[in-house]
This record gives sequence, C-alpha cells and structure tokens, in this order.
Amino acid sequence: MICPICKKPAAPAYRPFCSRRCADVDLGKWLAGSYAVPADSPNDLDEAARALSELPPKPH
Repeated sequence: MICPICKKPAAPAYRPFCSRRCADVDLGKWLAGSYAVPADSPNDLDEAARALSELPPKPH
C-alpha cells in the first residue's frame, strides 16, 4: 500500500499512511473541508437534509 499523501510505502502503525505527519496532513484536509463529495444539483442537498430530518432521534 502506498501513502495517499506522499506516495511512500505505508507503515503498519499508520496505515494507510507512512507516518503520523501524513496522517495529520490528511486530518487537516478533512477539517478544512478540502475533501467533499460533489453534488449533481442543489436539490441533492435538499434531499439529504430531508432524509436526515426523517431519521428517528438517537436515544441518550
């Protein structure tokens, strides 16, 4: 397996990354919103919001 950040071989302790640094870089990209699933239309967001609102509440 190759690290998706730097393309070096992955280390078992940090799989799929090669190091903690690359794992942290990936986490930073997630937190910054760099990763996103593209929507085909603005209606996709409305459909997703509607589906979420129809879910039963989680027990506490």
